[in-house]
Amino acid sequence: MNAGAVRHLISTHDLSDAELTALVERGAEFSAGSLSKGDQLSGLVAGIYFLKTSTRTRTSFSTAALRLGAQILSFGPDDLQTNTGETLEDTGEVLSRMLDLLVVRTSGDPADLRALARQRRMAVVNAMTADEHPTQAVADLVTLLRQFGRIEGLSVCYVGEGNNSAAALALTLSRFKGVRLELRTPPGYGLDPAVLRHAVDNASRSEATVTEVHSMDGATGGFDAIYTTRWQTTGTSKPDPHWRDVFAPFQVTSALWDKSPNAVFLHDLPAHRGDDVTAEVLDGPHSLAFDQAGNKMYAAMAVLEWCAGRR
Repeated sequence: MNAGAVRHLISTHDLSDAELTALVERGAEFSAGSLSKGDQLSGLVAGIYFLKTSTRTRTSFSTAALRLGAQILSFGPDDLQTNTGETLEDTGEVLSRMLDLLVVRTSGDPADLRALARQRRMAVVNAMTADEHPTQAVADLVTLLRQFGRIEGLSVCYVGEGNNSAAALALTLSRFKGVRLELRTPPGYGLDPAVLRHAVDNASRSEATVTEVHSMDGATGGFDAIYTTRWQTTGTSKPDPHWRDVFAPFQVTSALWDKSPNAVFLHDLPAHRGDDVTAEVLDGPHSLAFDQAGNKMYAAMAVLEWCAGRR
């Protein structure tokens, strides 16, 4: 790629409001089957570098690249010379002379991705870091847009840990006019305060509202979507041996639909039936969880196309 065409997606902060909206709309167009696909990334090579396990994200980016005409090269956690002391900056410089895009998953610091992105030839995409999962948020918003035909004005209840998926959801939904996002997070496991402040700041500019409560008591209703994630975030562990007792009241059950009878259910998966959500909800008529997983491929197509400067 030409140096001027390189665009990284390491955080949602890398996207303007217009760029975020365009990515979501593009992903929805791919999802609806209204766009031809097969040559948008023709002639490009995408590296898929995953240091942590993945089913949906790795498969979605691999298939997205292939469906848009790129070739892929996959690396596992033991494949690169970073294991023998080569710096990430040097690794990025080398890979950028052979690859056009690099999709990276790590449960570590996003600064690692910034190091890989210091070169000027290869686009770097965050497929999950400890603090944020930006491409998951794009898929979430694609799912909402496909379901409701809009994101503006939607009411969403997020239940569970304030993890990287929750952070990305809060940082993106809060940019859309009139959105109401209510986060119900266990005490001690809420959003990072800096992330919450940023989401609230976004909301103040977009006439949206973002609130966080560390209890399920007094839960409100009228939601368009109810969202949860796995209690044990991928690649992490909890030091408190009694953490399940803290999380137990935050299980998503059918009772939440008493006040939101028309809400759809979202989950970034993997789900553990009987922990974060009951089987009745996950496998029930309100659930879009598996369509949401499918939309990760369409979101990845939009992201790769944008990062490659091919749109």
